[in-house]
Amino acid sequence: MRPSSYPDQEVSSINWQAFKLILPYLFEYKKRIAFAMFCLILTKIASVYLPFILKDIVDTLDANSSNDQSALMIVPLGLVAAYGLVRLSIVVFAEIRDTLFGRVTERAIRRIGLKVFRHLHSLDLDFHLNRQTGGLSRDIDRGTSGINFLMRFMVFNIVPTLLEIVMVVTILFVKYGIWFALITLSSIITYIAYSIFATELRTRYVRAANIADSSSNTRAIDSLLNYETVKYFTNEEFEAQAYDQQLLTWEQAKIKNRLSLFALNGGQALIIAIAMTAMLALAANEVAAGAMTLGDFVLINAFMMQLFMPLNFLGFVYREIKGSLANIENLFGLLAKKPKVQDVADAVALNLTSQDDRATSQDTSHLTSHMREQANIVFDNITFAYNVKRPIIKGISFNVNAGEKVAVVGQSGSGKSTLVKLLFRFYDVDSGTIKINQQDISQISQKSLRTHIGIVPQDTVLFNDTLFNNVQYGCPTASKEEVLKAIDLAHLSEFIISLPDGLETVVGERGLKLSGGEKQRVAIARTILKDPQILVFDEATSSLDSQSEQAILTAINEVAKSRTSLVIAHRLSTIIDSDNIIVMSHGEIVEQGNHQQLLAQEGQYSKMWQLQQS
Repeated sequence: MRPSSYPDQEVSSINWQAFKLILPYLFEYKKRIAFAMFCLILTKIASVYLPFILKDIVDTLDANSSNDQSALMIVPLGLVAAYGLVRLSIVVFAEIRDTLFGRVTERAIRRIGLKVFRHLHSLDLDFHLNRQTGGLSRDIDRGTSGINFLMRFMVFNIVPTLLEIVMVVTILFVKYGIWFALITLSSIITYIAYSIFATELRTRYVRAANIADSSSNTRAIDSLLNYETVKYFTNEEFEAQAYDQQLLTWEQAKIKNRLSLFALNGGQALIIAIAMTAMLALAANEVAAGAMTLGDFVLINAFMMQLFMPLNFLGFVYREIKGSLANIENLFGLLAKKPKVQDVADAVALNLTSQDDRATSQDTSHLTSHMREQANIVFDNITFAYNVKRPIIKGISFNVNAGEKVAVVGQSGSGKSTLVKLLFRFYDVDSGTIKINQQDISQISQKSLRTHIGIVPQDTVLFNDTLFNNVQYGCPTASKEEVLKAIDLAHLSEFIISLPDGLETVVGERGLKLSGGEKQRVAIARTILKDPQILVFDEATSSLDSQSEQAILTAINEVAKSRTSLVIAHRLSTIIDSDNIIVMSHGEIVEQGNHQQLLAQEGQYSKMWQLQQS
């Protein structure tokens, strides 16, 4: 049964590592941020000054209510105009601030997203074999959104809100006395304390909802990716029931999440209501006693409304910060993961140079030229195990001499394909060495190593793109003529001509619109276009019929003449022309030699040959 949950970690406090990650991207635009901060300060000053204009308007109207009409109209109209101007300035400064900071935010999100993407590609094969694509994708999306929220709201809303609170409390204390300041300050402290307490309690519900969301998404994507398998076994209802079970868990988690949110919002509303009532009652009492004017009453009311709006927003931001941190912790966890296979500090490039290298020649002769430096491969007493309890490769040694074609055969599970993974350094050997032209591949940069090796894998996966682009993927800078040449050498031209859209045919998700043989021809064309010195064929013709197999073998032999080739084979008929054939069993070499020599030994190879011939 597939896993039904996605791993999640506990968040007990603000993860300051998030800000350490973000700050370098912010500081790339110091001038822009400084100007945005200046606009922010102007916005807050104008915002705090606005209630004073309201006070002057009310006091002027009250004082002039018994005077002549002309005096009544002239002064308040000027104050009203000033009020409108200040309110407009608040909006304008805020818009300028957001516009200035918008580019900083978007660029930072782009850079962080790219960093995560590059990091995922830098992780080892073992990580990608064990990951769950749906849950991983959802966690990345939520993590990126969480970072966006932190940058936009924490930097330009939390600090300004606290600044405004300090300014308002100070004004109330200086102008109206300690009780107004105390009520305001105590309500703020109570509100923040309750928000933190309640949010800490409900964080587990947010996390549970996220886990359920990732799990249901993973289940759905996993099922859809295996659409054909579901159909083969008529398990549509089984998949639907399993998906519904995941959705039920999500539904229950969301209900608890919503109830906890109701408790949080209700408590915050109660604190605000009590504080507002106390402040207005105190102000009304002062007006009745003649210690304050109607304008002061309006000013305090405006201040309280203006103050509790950002205070309410502060509670929202804190809740969202906690939720965002719960979302981005997996993203940071991905960035913290270290690949098991890493280049050494002084890694060098693989010393193979082709005289007709693409960097110095853009013609198509590189696809057929024999003028290239040969690559010699040595497997020297290598051992390897995916799990220490189950060794896969047990002290194997053999050579693939320059320009030779060496085949590796054996029963399933004997370790044949593992040799390919070790050659590509998807894993490092436990002991022993693999050398190419006397260079230990553990001392070679992975990029340089893989640049010089081309592979046609057993299971060819294509991008959901056109045939042309899938072939060109072997060398994205190749010209159309080079791509067509590679297609021709792979005997793919006749098939493409038969398609209504030709090279522009979209192959579908993972190439599902093509047959296994057609996909492998595309893979062969792609590898031919890459033009590597070393060719690896991992069951390259396993999905082809006999006629197609012979055509492909002819193309492979033609292209492989000037290259070192390692062939992992099941069909022995495809490797009878090999210079050397390695026979493996349970991770060890039991026989080797050419086809005739192995038949003459009447050993395991001979038995395999007779079985396949019969």
